[in-house]
Amino acid sequence: MRFLITGGSGFLGINLTRYLLNKGHQVVCYDIADFDYPERDRITFVKADIRDRAMLDRVMPGVNIVVHTAAALPLYSKEDIYTTDILGTRNVVDAAYQAGVERLIHISSTAVYGIPDHHPLYEDDKLQGVGPYGEAKIEAERICLEYREKGMCIPIIRPKSFIGPERLGVFALLYDWARDGRGFPVLGNGKNRYQYLDVEDLCDAIYLCCTLPREQTNDTFNIGAKEFGTVAEDFQAVLDYAGYGKKVKPFPAAPMIWGLRILEVLRLSPLYKWVYETIAKDSFVSIEKAERVLGFKPKYSNKDALLRNYQWYLDNYAKFADKSGVSHRVPWKQGVLGIVKRFF
Repeated sequence: MRFLITGGSGFLGINLTRYLLNKGHQVVCYDIADFDYPERDRITFVKADIRDRAMLDRVMPGVNIVVHTAAALPLYSKEDIYTTDILGTRNVVDAAYQAGVERLIHISSTAVYGIPDHHPLYEDDKLQGVGPYGEAKIEAERICLEYREKGMCIPIIRPKSFIGPERLGVFALLYDWARDGRGFPVLGNGKNRYQYLDVEDLCDAIYLCCTLPREQTNDTFNIGAKEFGTVAEDFQAVLDYAGYGKKVKPFPAAPMIWGLRILEVLRLSPLYKWVYETIAKDSFVSIEKAERVLGFKPKYSNKDALLRNYQWYLDNYAKFADKSGVSHRVPWKQGVLGIVKRFF
């Protein structure tokens, strides 16, 4: 089959590209960022913005399945988030509809649940976005539902924060501190359960939505790790693996959160509200529906995924040591947290 991956140059994009190539499919990667991976000569690359409707109309004919991963992440401006994640999503979905594409898999986020008051979270729970990113993700899902009503097959996947090869972003903070022989702070007592997801397991879930009958897949699914521990336990596994004998250090959540709110306003911290408001609380979804309907079977626990990602970080450190930005493919600037690091 011929797949079009929006956001094909990103962290999920490259992992899904490799996954599909290994299964013998044709891949078109569509992204505003360059596709600078070794697989460049094995794919068709279109450097363009999903806000460019005319370009989408040109590349869509002949595509069997679209996987829509492109999004402006929370550190982008409010305008970029809304125009990319809402208007861009409408462009992608409508262009696919007009071209008669068989199905479109939309990668949403568990950020649509906001800051929940119960766990686990189910697909039919109330949606309440926090900040422009969460709000935009909810609206993007509404667009998908609109086109389902028109007859399209549009599985919606809500993944937990996913990690693995090529993933940096906020996780680079933990990996950087571990690599340099530092401990790591956690908000609260660290005993809250926080679920992650390995990108390979996410690719498995996406592929199930691409290949199973539409009556099974034309729905919404939470995707996350089956096995996960507390924040302190899972982060400590990375520090233990680093081998310096360092420990996670709990700090009272309330004053730390207030401090992070101020630092965010002053743009002195890379952490945004949804991260620091949820990291001290339980955060996990039920994947029972995906297991039952799709036959989804995650292979990696939280610890497995974190250690696999950390080893990739160590193996590839020289490639990104002097880079930073706001995407998942580069480390986020630590800001004042780089100073705090000296005390750990």
